[in-house]
Amino acid sequence: MKPGIHPKYELTTITCACGAVYHVGSTKKNIRVEVCANCHPFYSGNRSARVETTGGRIERFRKKYGMA
Repeated sequence: MKPGIHPKYELTTITCACGAVYHVGSTKKNIRVEVCANCHPFYSGNRSARVETTGGRIERFRKKYGMA
């Protein structure tokens, strides 16, 4: 790598709104996020937080336009 053109890469802390703390390497210091792997519905398996769809595209089209 060319010296002097790259940002300094160092250990930093990522803090989530849920309270989870991760220590990773980054060029930024003390990153705050709203959603992480600990509280995201896809990763945590919390089905109640996920919006359920009511049928597929064809069923919604038929319901909207009154086709049987």
